[in-house]
Amino acid sequence: MARSIWKGAISFGLVHIPVALVSATASKGVDFDWLDKRSMDPVGYKRINKATGKEIDKDNIVKGVQFEKGRYVVLSEEEIREAHPVSTQTIEIFSFVDSQQIPLQNIETPYYLAPDRRGEKVYALLRETLVSTGKVALARVVLHTRQYLAALMPLEAALVLVKLRWPGEVRGLDILELGKDVAQPALDKRELDMARRLVEDMSGEWSPAEYVDQFEEKIMQLVDKKAHEGKVEDVETQPGEEHRKTADVIDLTELLKRSLGGKAGSKVSGADTPAKPAAKRKPAAAKAKPAARKPRKAS
Repeated sequence: MARSIWKGAISFGLVHIPVALVSATASKGVDFDWLDKRSMDPVGYKRINKATGKEIDKDNIVKGVQFEKGRYVVLSEEEIREAHPVSTQTIEIFSFVDSQQIPLQNIETPYYLAPDRRGEKVYALLRETLVSTGKVALARVVLHTRQYLAALMPLEAALVLVKLRWPGEVRGLDILELGKDVAQPALDKRELDMARRLVEDMSGEWSPAEYVDQFEEKIMQLVDKKAHEGKVEDVETQPGEEHRKTADVIDLTELLKRSLGGKAGSKVSGADTPAKPAAKRKPAAAKAKPAARKPRKAS
């Protein structure tokens, strides 16, 4: 299996499904790093005072949020840390909805979810339940100190987690100020027929092998050519490792009974005793920072 980027558990009711998160996409663009041509040392970005143009020490940098134009509220590192959501290593399901109800513009990044540590049966149960009900699960999850809205949905034999944009991050179509000529166009039937025929003539099958980034392809051909000619420079890097923990597997049947019992307010065997809160987990070890960072474009 591909390397996981996060491990934890899906949680709904009292059921926990241990899972590993695996990126469903890969950035294939060309990544240009800056190097000092004299020594081939990596070149990082500088902290520049935009008013004076001078480099400043990191000890003199504070973080501020613009309150009004030209006016900022400064927040300390401690205040920012306290505002961060607590990472519970849990994908917390809070609702089930029809997938058609999720607006296209809210969809952001897909990830594959793989069952972890003997969680296969519960994983399959959730997947089959989503298939049979035609629902997707809405959940909250904290990744890298930031909380995300997410949707869990079935995909063939697997489960997929799709990061969603918060509704407040999505602009409405009213910003386009679409006029009547667009919203209620007066289109001639002949024009519609010709446009439809053109679409039909250009229709085909989804063929992912044919869709290639031509710029990346040309750059990588050039890189391969130069590499075979021996035109390669050595640059040292410092890769880091991550260590993560997974959730424990809990008896499925008992937890389903307790979840349903608590929902209906009735007592089920073992349901009158509140479940113990999950033990606090130590945060995953941070990745070691690379020796060089790509310069950031000034805003």
